[in-house]
Amino acid sequence: MEHMALRRKFSPEFKSEAVRLATQVGISVNSIANDLGIHDSLLRRWIREASNPAKTRQSGSEDAAELAREVSRLRRENARLKMERDIIKKALVDSTGHCNILP
Repeated sequence: MEHMALRRKFSPEFKSEAVRLATQVGISVNSIANDLGIHDSLLRRWIREASNPAKTRQSGSEDAAELAREVSRLRRENARLKMERDIIKKALVDSTGHCNILP
């Protein structure tokens, strides 16, 4: 029977906390890795990834610009929908002389 190594999966929270601990002044990466029961090279990789996000992701400024464009678009859409709603409300009141309220 062949021996198969099991790969452990670590949550993003675990990785983040490990990186936070490893980047504290006065505590060695080897010591933190040993305390957490992981190999020091794995912790070093997490530190590297945390400080230099994958190149496949957009940079932070591009993300911020995209979010700003989306917020602007949603604000315009929201204003248009409010205007349409107000026009419909006014038309209903004008046609009946009073506001139609659902029970």
